[in-house]
Amino acid sequence: MADSPNSLSPLQLFERVTEQGEKVRALKAGKAPKDEIDAAVRMLLSLKLSYKTTTGQDYQAGLPPRDLVLINNDTTKEEDEDFVDPWTVQTSNAKGVDYDKLIVRFGSSKIDMDLINRIERATGQKPHHFLRRGIFFSHRDMDQILDAYENKKPFYLYTGRGPSSQAMHVGHLIPFIFTKWLQEVFDVPLVIQLTDDEKYLWKDLTTEKAYEYARENAKDIIACGFDINKTFIFSDLDYLGTSTGFYRNIVKVQKHVTFNQVKGIFGFTDSDCIGKISFPAIQAAPSFSSSFPQIFNGKENIQCLIPCAIDQDPYFRMTRDVAPRIGQPKPALLHSVFFPALQGAQTKMSASDPNSSIFLTDTPKRIKTKINKHAFSGGRDTIEEHRRYGGNCDVDVSFMYLTFFLEDDDRLEQLKQAYTSGELLTGELKKVLIETLQPLIAAHQERRKQVTDEMVKQFMTPRKLAFEF
Repeated sequence: MADSPNSLSPLQLFERVTEQGEKVRALKAGKAPKDEIDAAVRMLLSLKLSYKTTTGQDYQAGLPPRDLVLINNDTTKEEDEDFVDPWTVQTSNAKGVDYDKLIVRFGSSKIDMDLINRIERATGQKPHHFLRRGIFFSHRDMDQILDAYENKKPFYLYTGRGPSSQAMHVGHLIPFIFTKWLQEVFDVPLVIQLTDDEKYLWKDLTTEKAYEYARENAKDIIACGFDINKTFIFSDLDYLGTSTGFYRNIVKVQKHVTFNQVKGIFGFTDSDCIGKISFPAIQAAPSFSSSFPQIFNGKENIQCLIPCAIDQDPYFRMTRDVAPRIGQPKPALLHSVFFPALQGAQTKMSASDPNSSIFLTDTPKRIKTKINKHAFSGGRDTIEEHRRYGGNCDVDVSFMYLTFFLEDDDRLEQLKQAYTSGELLTGELKKVLIETLQPLIAAHQERRKQVTDEMVKQFMTPRKLAFEF
């Protein structure tokens, strides 16, 4: 007996509609009895309706639902071990999420050496170590961004931060470190969204506290070294009330995304507040240049490039699906891997657990204690065993952190060889990480001290940037 349409994945439904359409054409071509043709047509219309209900899209021949893959649809038992959505990352594998499988499930493209080499040729700069080491590993339409850049056409950068606490941790720096590099090598405008409205809707926070966190987080972002003449940082609670362009784009997205669609993409239930259901449109809107008329002089056709962790991709799959229907270019994306918790790569870090990561407010002593006490080790149970069999860099958190923050490729490779061979002990590897992070965080803290409330206000004031459009 055939599966009912309700039990099928979007891709299976697409294939079923295609097969039924061919059957109808064959019956008509073969001059089959009218009642047989009518029954086949009714079945086709029913399947098309099921497809639209499931995906929120009309069926289009030859265009499978690539950009809108439901997060947990049609997964095998093995794939179910990895669960990824914008709020939760879970895997039972000590190595972390299987990113190759995630690329297939999300329908993105792997960042390969050809693309990395093309970025190097276009910018004339050595690729960032996040690219060289596969920390940014997946993309959507980065080749189009490079086409535009090589043809002297403008684009802009958009990234963000959900301000759920006053203190950020080192993992939060990853998109900003990389975005700063992209901004410098391509020399383009940057908008940074602080989703304080999202945190109010999801967390037990007042709007005042969420906004306060946004301003505090802005200080850490500014301390990364962004150019005030090329960067606009905005709070949703602030900016949404002042920008007609921003709100118009939110409304356009809202009109083209069904309730069923957001339930499928984000897992919302009937008991979720309506603010959560409408929020994805707010995260989508900065993908369109007309949301920032003061920067882009009202132009609507400037493409956007979004560097983010891959758990944010569902928002932008939705955005990319809507964009052509509201006359906007699809945003391009660069996806990073997840930054592991100190306890291991099985889960994403939590700002509410002070021992799950190294925070930007931690003292040198606290950094040392946390790493020595909590960093998950890939070493053996005894020194003798470790010397004999070596350590496992694939699960060792200290080594994982060094891949993010130790810029010297040769030194990283030496450490990997020494640890894998058993020459380097876990305590010694942790010591290298401590000596890498302590000065990095101390330098960040010094820069942050120089960020005044007046500077934050300047970064967050809607204004023209140092570009002509």
